[in-house]
Amino acid sequence: MEPLGPGDRGPAVTDVRAALRRLGLLGAATAHGAHPNGTGDDAPYDAETELAVRHFQQVRGLSVDGRVGEETYQALTEARWSLGDRLLRYDPERPLRGDDVTNLQERLLELGYDAGRADGILGAETEAGLRAFQRDYGLIPDGTCGPGTLRALKQLGRRVTGGRPQLLRQSAVLVESGPHLIGRVIVIDPGHGGEDTGYTAGETTESDLVFDLASRIEGRLAAAGAKVFLTRGRTGGPDMHERTAFANDARADLFISLHMEAHGSPHARGVASYYYGNGSGVSSTVGEQFANLLRREVIARTGMLDCGSHAKTWDLLRLTRMPAVRVDCGYLSHPVDRMLLLDARLRSTIAQAAVAAVQRLFLPAENDPKTGTFLLPTGI
Repeated sequence: MEPLGPGDRGPAVTDVRAALRRLGLLGAATAHGAHPNGTGDDAPYDAETELAVRHFQQVRGLSVDGRVGEETYQALTEARWSLGDRLLRYDPERPLRGDDVTNLQERLLELGYDAGRADGILGAETEAGLRAFQRDYGLIPDGTCGPGTLRALKQLGRRVTGGRPQLLRQSAVLVESGPHLIGRVIVIDPGHGGEDTGYTAGETTESDLVFDLASRIEGRLAAAGAKVFLTRGRTGGPDMHERTAFANDARADLFISLHMEAHGSPHARGVASYYYGNGSGVSSTVGEQFANLLRREVIARTGMLDCGSHAKTWDLLRLTRMPAVRVDCGYLSHPVDRMLLLDARLRSTIAQAAVAAVQRLFLPAENDPKTGTFLLPTGI
């Protein structure tokens, strides 16, 4: 869909405003549904709407731009559902998405059932967790969350709250996998590609630079024994769903998406990393750990500005079934960052940092070296 922004009108804007009102983020319409600047069916996308959208995006872990694109519109749609509003049943063709699914997943996780990540998508893992709960509670294990299952969940209540139910499970899996790279499947996602070249710096495009960086990381990880796949070639341009599906089909242990940013502000510069999380305690714990490791390694080795690690609900991070991280390696729109990123030696340094971060993810804590000092054996 074409993003909606200030000045737009029409049914889609009306839907957005209605959704924001339901969430209490926008004042009620005037009498008979009319808006001071237009009729109920033709209310504009005004400054008040933009501010409400920005607030919603911030709370939901989306990119905050005040415009309603596909992801923001989907998130507004999901936010309308509360647990009990509809029957929840697994559909492999069109999985249900919504806040009611997130609530169900959180309750199952708190009760000790493996419902997968609390990402608001009713997938096979959530169905398996739901069936297990139904069996244990003496219900028909049909994998459907209806009135009977809801009553059972409410009767059990939340005896113990707080903490992060998936933390121990994800940490245990990480420890059990062992401190090595041999045989691990790692998918590297060079951003953009095809007709989407990203930011252009002189004769060099962002898509070319991140592909070069991905190739450098690929070679080093492969030499260390990992199985490495790229989501695209030099000229390919898969969409976001194709990239995440590729990683899921490969049964990857780790997903790394590479980008170089651009911004209208002349002061925007530095390195940032992102992992799946909704800002309210639901997150990929291993993804968060790796996002911090990767960002700190890059900063320590390059001296670039540290812009932190952040939880986001972007579908790129949400739809991948393994720990997934996006790293923005600098701003091509900033003269200093651009000069650094156009230097092949700097890209090799970033590649070395990425490989060190991957290796450190699987090292026992007592052997964890100081950030920026870890080196793979000579020749890797």
